[in-house]
Amino acid sequence: MREHAPGNDPRNGDGHASADLIARYAAGDDMPADLLWAVEAHLETCGLCRLRLADAAPPRVTALTEAVWADLDPPGTPAPHRRPLARWAPPALVPWFAMTTFVVLLALLVDLVAPSGVTASAVLLLAPVVPLLGVAGAWSRSLDPAYELVVSTPRAGLRLLLRRTFAVLVVVLPVLLAAGWLTGASPAYWLLPCLAVTSVTLALGSVLGVRRAAITTASLWAALVVGPAVVLGGVPGVLAPGAAPLWAAALTGGAAAVFFRSAAYARS
Repeated sequence: MREHAPGNDPRNGDGHASADLIARYAAGDDMPADLLWAVEAHLETCGLCRLRLADAAPPRVTALTEAVWADLDPPGTPAPHRRPLARWAPPALVPWFAMTTFVVLLALLVDLVAPSGVTASAVLLLAPVVPLLGVAGAWSRSLDPAYELVVSTPRAGLRLLLRRTFAVLVVVLPVLLAAGWLTGASPAYWLLPCLAVTSVTLALGSVLGVRRAAITTASLWAALVVGPAVVLGGVPGVLAPGAAPLWAAALTGGAAAVFFRSAAYARS
């Protein structure tokens, strides 16, 4: 926590910033730099003063905040249902859910139309990386219009990223299971690789950013797995049941890397 000089302590006798000082800060009045710094340092650690700051916000700020929430929340959506959903899947993820479902349906169509035995199932080949479409939008500055608001909340970072990734998997896995059942692509082949690839992507996201990590992982999968499978035919060795121990190790290693790099997600 940042420290400030005692002579510029913004707190009054009850340990909180005075109402006049909060009103000046909310209105954007000119204040000495050291006093401004002290006020902001106190607001970082005092929830009550942050609430008082929200009450003292000028009408233009309140109007702007209400306009942002109006854009994020569809009109007529009941608040009790809207808020829990927003904790797991913000509106910015809805187009990515739709795109993911479309990709799975397209792979299903290819499997139903293409002659059997020519190559590996398209659903099988794409299943491990399909969730990355949603993961790419789960925690991305350029894809979430509310990103700046979200990252300023106490729950921002790894905790929120994992919530959104879980929401992606909850939507995508049932679609993949249904498509696999229709085409005969057993979950025994792709489910563990799917979870492992997602885990490794999140771990790589602590270094590159989640969106770039998802793009990089999907590109490598297309070049090293999908391409050779299409050319040579048959089920790739990485999707054979014998590769399960390697995928389990990748899943465990990715999860461990995500845990130990948790602080990096607040800056991605």
